[in-house]
Amino acid sequence: MRVHLGPDHDEHLAAAIVEGGGTLVPLHEAEALVWHGDVDGFPELPAGVRWVQLAFAGIEPFFRAGIIDPDRIWTNASGVYADNVAEYAVGALLVGLRQFHGSIAAAARPVQRWQKPVLDPQVRMLHGSTVAIVGCGGIGRAMIPRLRALGVDVVAVNYSGRPVEGASVTFPASRTAEVWTMADHFVVAAPATADTDRLVNAEALDAMPDTAWLVNVARGNLVDSDALVDALRGGKIAGAVLDVTDPEPLPDDHPLWTFDNVVITPHIANTRTGLNATLAPTVRENVARFIAGEQLIALVDPAAGY
Repeated sequence: MRVHLGPDHDEHLAAAIVEGGGTLVPLHEAEALVWHGDVDGFPELPAGVRWVQLAFAGIEPFFRAGIIDPDRIWTNASGVYADNVAEYAVGALLVGLRQFHGSIAAAARPVQRWQKPVLDPQVRMLHGSTVAIVGCGGIGRAMIPRLRALGVDVVAVNYSGRPVEGASVTFPASRTAEVWTMADHFVVAAPATADTDRLVNAEALDAMPDTAWLVNVARGNLVDSDALVDALRGGKIAGAVLDVTDPEPLPDDHPLWTFDNVVITPHIANTRTGLNATLAPTVRENVARFIAGEQLIALVDPAAGY
C-alpha cells in the first residue's frame, strides 16, 4: 500500500506506516494520505487517494474548508488523546473546587496576603460529588476511572444512550436537558455539530446548582459565552474552567477575563508534546486494516460532521 505522509516527515508516523505494511511515496503516487498538519496547507488530493488519516479528533476546520468529501474514506484521531484530555479535565475540576487559582493569583499580587478567610467558604471537595460528562466518548470514558478513584459518581450523556461502563446512569443526547439538575459539576466533551451549538445555554446554566463548576474541553461554541457571563455575574454557578472559548482566541477585552472564578487556558488540554507518538499506534493499525480490507478505527461520517 502506497502512503504519503504530510505535511512533513515525522519519524513516529513514518515508522508506523511501514510497520503497518505501507510504503512511503510522494503524494501523486499515493493511495492514502496521513496528514498531521492543520487545515492550512492541506493539499489537493489526487484521484488515487482513497483514504485520509487526520491527526485531530476535532476536525471542524476541515469540514468548514470543504475538504472532507464522501468520495473517499476519512479517519480522525477520535479517542487517541483521551487520556491526555481526561487528565486536564479532572485537574480542572480540582483547580476550581480547591481554589488553587485564587491562591496563585494572591501570590502574584504586589502585596501578598494570607487569604484563608476569603477562600475558605469557596473551597469544596470533589470527593462525594456527582459529575456529569456531557459527550461521554473516549475522553469521558478515560475520565471515569480517574473520577471514581476520587470518590466521584458519574452521570454520562452520549448520542445513543448506550450505557457507559463506570457511569451510574447514561442518558441519550436527546435528554441532555435533564442532566443539568442531576449533578454537582459538569464537563463538556461533546463533538461540535449543529445539534451541540450553544448546548450550554442560559436555561442549562439556570438549572445547575449555584455551587457548580463547569469545565469545557470540547469546542468553545458548545457554551454560550454571553449566557455564561450573565450566569457568573448573577452567581448562578460557582465558576468555570475553559480550555476552549467562543470566540477563540478570546479577545483581550472580553468580560470572561474579568472574573476571579474563571480559569482560561489557551487550548492546551491536548498538549502537542508527544502528539504524533501518541497517534502512531492508530496509524499503524489503520494501515494494516486498510490493506486487509477491514473497518478502520475512528471513521468520520461526512454526513454527521464528525
